[in-house]
Amino acid sequence: MSDPVGKLPSELDQLPDRDTEETAEWAASLDAVAKAAGTRRAEYLLRRTLQHAEAAGLALPKLLETDYVNTIPTAAEPEFPGDEEMEAKITAWNRWNAAAMVTRGSKYGVGGHIATFASAAWLYETGFQHFFRGKEADGSGDQLYIQGHASPGIYARAFLDGRISEQQLDNFRQESGGNGLPSYPHPRRLPWLWEFPTVSMGLGPLSAIYQARFNRYLQNRNIKDTSNSHVWAFLGDGEMDEPESTAALALASREQLDNLTFVINCNLQRLDGPVRANFRVVQELEAQFRGAGWNVIKTLWGSAWDELFQLDTTGALVRRIREVPDAQFQTYATRDVAYIRQHFFGASAELVQLAGVLSDAKIAECFHSSRGGHEPRKVYAAYKAALAHKGAPTVILAQTVKGHTLGAGFESKNANHQMKKLTIDEFKDMRDLLGLPIPDSAFADGKVPYGHPGANSPEVQYLHERRAALGGPAPARKVHHVALPAPAERSFAPLLKGSGKQEMATTMAFVRLVKDLMRDKETGKRWVPIVPDEARTFGMESLFPSAGIYSPLGQTYEPVDRDQLMYYKEAKDGQILNEGITEAGAMADFIAACTSYATHGEPMIPFYIFYSMFGWQRTADQMWQLADQLGKGFIVGATAGRTTLTGEGLQHADGHSHLIASTNPASLNYDPAFAYEIAVIVKDGLRRMYGEKPEDVFYYLTVYNEPKPQPAMPEGVEEGILRGLYRFNTAADLAEAAPAADAPKIQLMASGTAIHWALEAQRLLAADWNVAADVWSATSWGELRRDALECDEALLRGEMRTPYVTRALEGVTSPVLAVSDWMRQVPDQISQWVEQDWTSLGTDGFGLSDTREGARRHFGVDAQSIVVAALAQLARRGEVPASAIKEARERYGL
Repeated sequence: MSDPVGKLPSELDQLPDRDTEETAEWAASLDAVAKAAGTRRAEYLLRRTLQHAEAAGLALPKLLETDYVNTIPTAAEPEFPGDEEMEAKITAWNRWNAAAMVTRGSKYGVGGHIATFASAAWLYETGFQHFFRGKEADGSGDQLYIQGHASPGIYARAFLDGRISEQQLDNFRQESGGNGLPSYPHPRRLPWLWEFPTVSMGLGPLSAIYQARFNRYLQNRNIKDTSNSHVWAFLGDGEMDEPESTAALALASREQLDNLTFVINCNLQRLDGPVRANFRVVQELEAQFRGAGWNVIKTLWGSAWDELFQLDTTGALVRRIREVPDAQFQTYATRDVAYIRQHFFGASAELVQLAGVLSDAKIAECFHSSRGGHEPRKVYAAYKAALAHKGAPTVILAQTVKGHTLGAGFESKNANHQMKKLTIDEFKDMRDLLGLPIPDSAFADGKVPYGHPGANSPEVQYLHERRAALGGPAPARKVHHVALPAPAERSFAPLLKGSGKQEMATTMAFVRLVKDLMRDKETGKRWVPIVPDEARTFGMESLFPSAGIYSPLGQTYEPVDRDQLMYYKEAKDGQILNEGITEAGAMADFIAACTSYATHGEPMIPFYIFYSMFGWQRTADQMWQLADQLGKGFIVGATAGRTTLTGEGLQHADGHSHLIASTNPASLNYDPAFAYEIAVIVKDGLRRMYGEKPEDVFYYLTVYNEPKPQPAMPEGVEEGILRGLYRFNTAADLAEAAPAADAPKIQLMASGTAIHWALEAQRLLAADWNVAADVWSATSWGELRRDALECDEALLRGEMRTPYVTRALEGVTSPVLAVSDWMRQVPDQISQWVEQDWTSLGTDGFGLSDTREGARRHFGVDAQSIVVAALAQLARRGEVPASAIKEARERYGL
């Protein structure tokens, strides 16, 4: 046979055929089957052969999709170990109270979501009863990422087990009184229950992957035995649209994270309608996860479908359910049997014949409610298979009906995500369906009652016994505080004494400090350096051979630079998390490390260093997740500022990160100018986050890649460094050209690398204009503002407090000119508490490619521009002639 014209070669054409006759026989056999039994039979045989080959371990490409049926056949389901009747009662109470809580809350207009938990109830209950390990067992227990919109069901369960009161249920989404429940999983708002914030969709699955990875990191570095910890992430099929949801699938597969299971509730609906109206999201997700190397378990059909599949001797039913789009299946769930007979079974003669032996009741049960995710036996089988699978993470695709058990007005309706309440009659129908002993008299006041079988009831006793066997309540967050000793002073000494004549960028100063801290005998092993594939840019390559880059495989190759001093070293117990080009992944790593003190009782000290522009701008949502999860650590925006990173241009020129960071209440933001300031800030940060009285904060430092001489720390400035402002020097400190005693005065306030422009401006003002300028280092505009806001709040309580910035400038009569490598809004944060005349300079607008000098002249923040701005400020006060402004512009070529 000759190849058809234009046929592209395949990889098989490149492999030698050692037995062409045998190959021809196989092809002929397939042709014969197709001719005699039809193409469908031939397709079936091929698929079964490939499945058999995969199971036998043959190195063949995997099938990306399987038939639209359960992965685990009914005959292969393991014996269910629980009391199904008892667990059904428990689940019924939880369904009821979840719906009641949201409905009662709707009276106050606070909203809530009912339909999500209604569809996923058995996915959670089966786990709580048989799989999810609590915090009271050995190890750290399991980590549960609860789908945000399912929170009412989790609260309902906590009410049943006695951890939440009826009053708290009535305060759902009403937290200001101090006894309410947050709308979604928020550890900062309910820290004894929630571990992980998940409602910012897409961040839950991403974080779950990196949490599972960090568990292995702790294990491989011999810090904590996490071998019995399993990460469970409960997700919605609509949530999988978020790019973050699938961003790290390959990482989970590559690192063989079989300590991770995704449970995707495939109710085929997102917020406004079908997830894949014209397609099939289950098949799409199966292909996506299989292609990424995950183990895929589909739990689609309930036991009512068993009879249908047994009658399907031709495969017509399997083919039909695979071709029907999701939106049509949603319609089937809401239409009568006649419609289903016509539109589903009427598609072929084989299906018409099959439907002829089915009762209307059977068809209604199958298409209206019988889904794998609603049956504990099928969910149990899937979970057990997930835990048994080794060498890869598992995803369970569980099909459900959104709004299940809430009645015809809710189930599978496009609008059910926005529906916040049931009527009394709908609750009575739900009560009858669930078989709950709630009398009509309980509705006498027109309010739906909460239901509870009693603290000593068989249901509650069963629930407690199951949780005790699994290690205590879940979900739960427990913190056993372990204070870390302060590092030795010698680690900070080199930065405090300065660099002399040697120039050093503050980026390098920070890296040098951390390198010394990582050698500390007590706490060195707890540092977790995180960098998204640009460690060499930040001068961190010296850490490679000493600390090692973490890889669960170690180093299976000889690095190309092995003969060099700072070669690329990977190790199973490596300390550095050197991510790929993924700031989102690095942040997820950082969050897992920042919260290890709570998740595992092991405080770690992570620092995440990144290209400044690509931190807050790109991952600010995760910074909020970090704050919500009460994380502690250092994030470092290196190559900071809008003019310091030469040549890179607009997309790399960061002038706004400090402004974004200022919106996060948990972020302590510093823009240090000198190496000694970094030492003081980091030392105090270790005390505040890891000392005897730890605070739930994290630090954001910006450091610069501009080499400058680093002075020794002056005496008595530590408080000012930490509070945000201190006077670095005065005009009288100038070695030459000091201004006259009666010279006009001005205060130059600068942060970060701008301190050097201010110092040069101080010299020019004295030498050229007889103006006396004092220079202040503003290490933190944000902390100055935080303190001032607290003073304002205290005033409302009748307490008289003066902001630190006001006190620091007390007695100063001259004006203040603030300058930084950031937008003017950054220093302007504190202007209302500065009693002196105020003006500022900054790098507003878009960045550009140029030299540092050219960029600074463009934005008007270089030393000469500062001089002109200072003269203009003094001229407005009548302290220098107005002509000085024009003269200065001409002298400096502005």
